Amino acid sequence: MTDQQSMQGKFITLEGLDGAGKSVATEAVVSTIQEAGFEVVTTREVGGTPIGEKLRKLVLSRDSEILSNAEVLLMFAARSQHLEQLILPNIEAGRWVVCDRFTDSTYAYQGGGRELPFDRIAQIEQWVQGEFRPDLTLLFDADIKTAQQRVRQIDSPDRFEKETDEFHNRVRNAFIRLHSLHPERIKCIDATLDVNEVKDISQRYIKDFINQSHG
Repeated sequence: MTDQQSMQGKFITLEGLDGAGKSVATEAVVSTIQEAGFEVVTTREVGGTPIGEKLRKLVLSRDSEILSNAEVLLMFAARSQHLEQLILPNIEAGRWVVCDRFTDSTYAYQGGGRELPFDRIAQIEQWVQGEFRPDLTLLFDADIKTAQQRVRQIDSPDRFEKETDEFHNRVRNAFIRLHSLHPERIKCIDATLDVNEVKDISQRYIKDFINQSHG
């Protein structure tokens, strides 16, 4: 590792179905990184920048009728802006970035849910991101019934949250496929466990990663 690489921050992403409980672990993840002495920036996709947040409103609106190809391109348009304006500058400045969703969600929702070919998404990923990928991804896995029960507690579900169980089952299967393809990066957590257990497992993965990369 060069001196420049050792000074750079890390990029941590949180993934999973809507209702899988990513949000409950975010604070635990961030606090663990901060306790290790690193500065943390939190962000989300779709979003993270002024342009990204405008695109978020568009793609999540229940009134939007967006075709699958257009949808995946909008995701990467927001991601390109996000990378250049927020993610990469903070990493280069030595900060850790914790992001709620990233490209794995595009593979899962547009690839799995919308049934677009993974290789088509991979081509756009390479164009927008080059070789840049998350350093660590925590995948919060929950069965469809559990996730949908949590989503139904939301007053106004968005375009994706109101999709059918069949859609969300394809999304979950895509996430599981991604985990099998990238087990060294993607760590799967049973999100049906007690909230405190989920937080504890998340913290252990973060501590292990810190020890491996900075030990």
